[in-house]
Amino acid sequence: MDHYIDLANDPCALASLLRRLGLAHGDAAASATLTPLTGGVSSNIFRIDIGDTTYCLKQALPKLKVAKDWIVPVERVYAEIGWLRTAGRIVPGHVPDVLGVDRETKSFVMTFLPPSHANWKRELMDGRIDPEIAAQLGDLLGRIHAATAGDAEIAARFANDNTFHAIRLEPYLEEAARQHPEVSVALRSLIERTASTREALVHGDVSPKNILLGPAGPVMLDAECAWYGDPAFDVAFCLNHFLLKAARSPSALAALMLSFARLVERYVPHIKWTKPDVLLERVASLLAALLLARVDGKSPVEYLDEHRRARVRAAAIELIGRRGSTLSGITMFWQREFSE
Repeated sequence: MDHYIDLANDPCALASLLRRLGLAHGDAAASATLTPLTGGVSSNIFRIDIGDTTYCLKQALPKLKVAKDWIVPVERVYAEIGWLRTAGRIVPGHVPDVLGVDRETKSFVMTFLPPSHANWKRELMDGRIDPEIAAQLGDLLGRIHAATAGDAEIAARFANDNTFHAIRLEPYLEEAARQHPEVSVALRSLIERTASTREALVHGDVSPKNILLGPAGPVMLDAECAWYGDPAFDVAFCLNHFLLKAARSPSALAALMLSFARLVERYVPHIKWTKPDVLLERVASLLAALLLARVDGKSPVEYLDEHRRARVRAAAIELIGRRGSTLSGITMFWQREFSE
């Protein structure tokens, strides 16, 4: 790996970056202030204030901020930049604009979205559940997948198989297989199928924490897992969060299951590149596996206590063992298992 420049602790490097990108010059670049923002485990995210102008800066980390050892290439930042630019043309207003890219520091600057853009995870965790947001997200995902399906140029540009394996398949599904030999054959089959399916541009981390709620609807962030592959992964990854949050808060189960249904309902009409039932079967099998991965993978959700983790683990293992699970069957099972 090249020498990593830590912008958080190197004011001169930050000033140089701003000058290179033409965002500030002279004393203005040197006096810019950098404020850390909360984010995921894989990058440092900052607010940059230059006089009255505010930007957002993101820099990929070489080692992720999780308990288990998880090292991934910082070059993944370019996949995110590419996804933001591509999605921005398909669903303008639903991703931040990329304002500058700095290869020296493996970072980029984008529009800063103000605090009035609520974080969807926070809304869901606080019990403010609006199924229409899920419906809007299902429509956005469907539009992005449909617009990129079968596009050879995009397939070549996002042939990030190794990075997707390092960031998604290995820490989630392979780690779950290592922890649970009783379902490892099924999980490894899913890994092989997912790795070999190449149909559309995949975001790779469609999680409520990466969705801000703007005046025009959801704004999607954090696409460093972007890959030309199986769009079922995006759908399953998001649906997984509704089930996990229902396990945490059974009183919100009905609203979360309606959100689940509304996302699928709005996504399905966009599926033109394959048979909808074929894709939804892949979603269902991945969903069962991701439930297990989010309690026993390298990046477990933080909001389940040990009792709830054990219940999710047992339910996920049962679902993985079933053949031919459907999304409706999974939601019915989840409602039985986790209703109050």
